[in-house]
Amino acid sequence: MQQEKTFAELFASTVSSAVHLEMRDHYTPDDPSFVAWQAGRPVNIVEHEREWFDLVSSTVRRGVTIRRARIVSEPLADFPRFEHECTEPLNITAGEQVRWLPRRQASDLALPGNDFWVFDDRLVRFGFFSGPGDYLGSELTMESAVVKLCASAFEAVWERAIPHQDYRPA
Repeated sequence: MQQEKTFAELFASTVSSAVHLEMRDHYTPDDPSFVAWQAGRPVNIVEHEREWFDLVSSTVRRGVTIRRARIVSEPLADFPRFEHECTEPLNITAGEQVRWLPRRQASDLALPGNDFWVFDDRLVRFGFFSGPGDYLGSELTMESAVVKLCASAFEAVWERAIPHQDYRPA
């Protein structure tokens, strides 16, 4: 495993593609935007996530394709509902392609045990979270078998998943 890098460093070294698979129903329970959303207060997600929005936008402008797939339980838990509401103004507008796959449709897919990013089919970044969704850290690997497993898993999910604009949460 390699030393942890920032997303800015990872995206800067990416030349053609970055794909991300999310498989959890709970993330960052103390995120200020999520907490405000849960309380019914208005959330300007682009303002709150400006650094991410700008990073994705500039990466896509360089010609890098960024795709994100989310495997979700239905009915959606609060965090995926929050993500669904924020996907258009944040992810899609920044240039990401996003799809959703109901967990029941993923039962026969071989998937890694953790969320991951694959950069240019050469580098994998695994993200680790606690049960309630607190971020615990990440690991990088260029091990070819792991890269191949993650890239294949992502493509299998992407093929079945529903484009964001067509996904209607149950």
